Amino acid sequence: MEIKKNIEELIKSNDVCLFMKGTPDSPQCGFSMAVSNVLKHLKVNFKSINVLSDENMRQGIKDYSDWPTIPQLYVKGEFIGGCDIVKEMFEKGDLKKIFEEKKII
Repeated sequence: MEIKKNIEELIKSNDVCLFMKGTPDSPQCGFSMAVSNVLKHLKVNFKSINVLSDENMRQGIKDYSDWPTIPQLYVKGEFIGGCDIVKEMFEKGDLKKIFEEKKII
């Protein structure tokens, strides 16, 4: 229960929150690197959470979202998706629209 509260607080207190493997400067998987790079390309400030540093967080975020994979991107409390969804939305221009509509960029 404590990990769920921790996750909720991270998502609530950060406009853009990326649960990833590794860090933006040192990603530990290609999917996490791809999503991090999309956010950097769009010049979006984001909070990254390295799920590899805490096994409870790694499992907790999967349970929280009912989504089996990492990375997971949240924007203003809304779950956007994982790597494939984020990349597709970026390519179509939909991701930039979300950030603009939510006044992040």
